[in-house]
Amino acid sequence: MENSLFAQGFSLMLYGMGVVFVFLTLLIYTVKGASAVILRWFPERLPVVRAPARKKTLPASLPPLTLKIIQAAIDQHRRPQR
Repeated sequence: MENSLFAQGFSLMLYGMGVVFVFLTLLIYTVKGASAVILRWFPERLPVVRAPARKKTLPASLPPLTLKIIQAAIDQHRRPQR
């Protein structure tokens, strides 16, 4: 009796694994096919290369002490946290 039950369980397991394998294989090829069709009708556009942004500078009207305080705050912010 147990032998028959194990055989049925094993065959059910193989059937389930086979169904999942076939489903995933079909899914992969379907997605690849859809991607090929979409790329044929709507090709990817080349990215626009833009000039790098200029570095913004602070106005010279700030006092040197304020500039030092701002620089110290930036340095502390960039320092890794422990």
